Amino acid sequence: MSVTADAKGEKLRCDACPVMCYVAPGRTGACDRYANDGERIIRCDPLTIFDNRIASGGPIKPFVKSQWDGSLIDDGDMQVTAVGSGTTYPDYKPAPFIVSRAVDGVDFITVVSEAIFSYCGVKIKIDTDRHLGREGAIVRCEGEAVGLVITSEYGSQMLSLGGVDHLTGGSKSEGRITCKALMDLCNKLPVELVIDGGSKVVVQAGKAPIVDDKKEHRMRVGCGSATIGMFASQWHGLVDEVVVVDDHITGVVSEHQAGKVLGWPDTGIKIRGRRSTPGRYFQVADPGLGWGGTNIEDPLLILGPWNAKKGARPGLTLLMVSTTGEQYAYYILDDDLVPRAHPVPQSLRPSVQLIAENCEPSLCTVLFVGGAGGSLRSGVTKNPVRLTQSVQSLTTSITCGGAPAYVWPGGGITIMVDVMRTPDNSFGYVPTPAIVAPIEFTVTQEEYQTLGGHVAAARPLHNILMDGGEYGADFRTIANPSTLTAPEQD
Repeated sequence: MSVTADAKGEKLRCDACPVMCYVAPGRTGACDRYANDGERIIRCDPLTIFDNRIASGGPIKPFVKSQWDGSLIDDGDMQVTAVGSGTTYPDYKPAPFIVSRAVDGVDFITVVSEAIFSYCGVKIKIDTDRHLGREGAIVRCEGEAVGLVITSEYGSQMLSLGGVDHLTGGSKSEGRITCKALMDLCNKLPVELVIDGGSKVVVQAGKAPIVDDKKEHRMRVGCGSATIGMFASQWHGLVDEVVVVDDHITGVVSEHQAGKVLGWPDTGIKIRGRRSTPGRYFQVADPGLGWGGTNIEDPLLILGPWNAKKGARPGLTLLMVSTTGEQYAYYILDDDLVPRAHPVPQSLRPSVQLIAENCEPSLCTVLFVGGAGGSLRSGVTKNPVRLTQSVQSLTTSITCGGAPAYVWPGGGITIMVDVMRTPDNSFGYVPTPAIVAPIEFTVTQEEYQTLGGHVAAARPLHNILMDGGEYGADFRTIANPSTLTAPEQD
């Protein structure tokens, strides 16, 4: 890194990002990542190295250099990440650390750098039956648009936040708040989001979502039809009719194929919804925060008049339950074939509890998505397109803070990573605004030479441990990322 003193000689100019801060002695730049320490610009956080020998729950070594005795180590047990490494900006120079090491007798090169991503965002999976907002609705943070609701998946609501348009295409406030929200989400911190025309939700990776100030506990066991298929045999002989209320596919056991196989008689029930196939109904109610993700609190609202010619009779029993087992009610038809509420018989309670037992804990999943541009790739090789080709052919592997990254097919290098598998506080920002994320490229030494890599800048792992990097010699060693953090189970 080059630094430039101002006219008074009191501040140093940092060139780690396009902001080019003048940093006073003992202070950090706007990113809080670089500081003026003794008339040097240094990276504030230590370089992070994974020691695969540290078992889950085992001891964590705060700093390698303070405890390492200088003896030879097995390179295959250590993995240098980009967390704390520094950046390549302004991109004409090699990455901060290019590490050569031997793994199982094969020479590898790992190139690590903290990349500046303007083209990035997060995909969020929220396990909940609740309707958070319509597809395409704007998602806001502190009043600013930061993303939108995307297609829901099985038992989960999905959000897409960030992207270059929100980071740079709107107002200064929109870009700043979007960047802060992305960084906090990637660093596993809680972020409050409000969906236009929908709910307020607090999202935190690995934790249960909080929807309109209510903590969620269960994701659905399945749609109403799937619930019927799974548990029809549990109800057979104990109740005359079962309806599983669901915003998407409401199930009716007497009409469903599962019921027919069991010999379930007709009951003359009428569902107010669009019939799909026998025992499966769409659009029984509008989406909302009520039963099965609908907007109703009284499940009888989805029922029409009962038909005596098709099996309805006084004394017929009915169980109505949601897809999480959180809501359930029991009814008996009176002489006018009107369902009347009664206490749920003890014989039916285990079946409701079985639905709840089969629901997995409701969690939030945050996936960082970023596109590695030509400038970042030039820190790896003098001919950046060769790196892209090597990555797409799976010859070069990519990790993010030591966590495995999924590489999207097609042009360029677009990665996606579960932030729960990265070390805490792996992500930073620069006020351009953009997210700073760790990225590591690992390739055989032979392939790295073929790519036109910065071979002269490579150093063996023991040299990194002994002499440090450009900005200091502190190293943080932690367990393998797959053992770092267990999601909340409640």
